[in-house]
Amino acid sequence: MLTFVVTCLLYVCGFVFLYGVIRLAVRHALEDIEARRVQAERAEEMAVARDRAMLQEHGFLTNG
Repeated sequence: MLTFVVTCLLYVCGFVFLYGVIRLAVRHALEDIEARRVQAERAEEMAVARDRAMLQEHGFLTNG
């Protein structure tokens, strides 16, 4: 009987532990996704600014 109780207790604790680990992993993944989204937006803004500056310096490239 003691073996059954200990086994059930470890079984339940294992699921609670796995739930916590999975929840932590998902939270970190969402934070990474958010950070990469911000970096991608910043890189896009920098590319637009770089292109605009290049076209101002080299206006002949615009066929204008």
